[in-house]
Amino acid sequence: MSVLARILDAKRREVEVLRAEPRRPIDRRPIDVPRALLRRDGGPLRLIAEVKLRSPSAGVLSRALAPEARALVYARGGAAMVSVLCDAPFFDGSWEHLAAARAALDAAGLAVPLLAKEFVLDSRQIAEARDRGADAVLIIARIVDRAALAALVTAARSEGLEPFVEVVDEAELDAALAAGARVVGVNARDLDTLAMDPVRTARVLERIPRDRVAVHLSGVGSPEAVAAVACSRADATLVGEALMRADDPAPLLASMLEGARAGN
Repeated sequence: MSVLARILDAKRREVEVLRAEPRRPIDRRPIDVPRALLRRDGGPLRLIAEVKLRSPSAGVLSRALAPEARALVYARGGAAMVSVLCDAPFFDGSWEHLAAARAALDAAGLAVPLLAKEFVLDSRQIAEARDRGADAVLIIARIVDRAALAALVTAARSEGLEPFVEVVDEAELDAALAAGARVVGVNARDLDTLAMDPVRTARVLERIPRDRVAVHLSGVGSPEAVAAVACSRADATLVGEALMRADDPAPLLASMLEGARAGN
């Protein structure tokens, strides 16, 4: 059984529990995510910095900062968005991490959007993301069929969240665009094999229409790698493990933001 299959098997059980729990809605207007991530002419590549305590590929990552403290460092350092892992069994994440990050950003007066990074199979997960303070929710095209993808995109919009649709190839991109996705992330890592394929990633990114936000996902670990992505079609790139290996991610984030200006 692949890592992805094991994650989804666990997620289906989690969803059943979540469905039985009452919602705890909060009163806030989500931040405009496409506006935050869109790369204007002559502008730098936007950086999405991730809070992730562990991953199947990298193992255990830094715990020096609490998730909400790390989100503050990212936001203050210039990240355009903060991604928070919500999966517990495989990534040591939680919905509480998302809520804590939202509370910390709001208390600091930082209008930086939050992405709930989860393996979404059910609209109840989208509702939970909204209730915990997310502005966008990850929807992975690989793990649902086309009809379910379209339904989840619609469910996210009905909650006021931006559906951030992740794809790996042209067929998944076509499904994302047909579902009306405005923010499309192309994962350089194949979720089934965990192998990286930068050639495929570049090809799929170039196919994303210019009126959509194109995001490069995975495999960006240095200022030089950020600079390479900055010269591509991408509006933004997600940086996770490299920042999460650092107990103090601020210096690396600053150097990556310098690299983000390379494509100007």
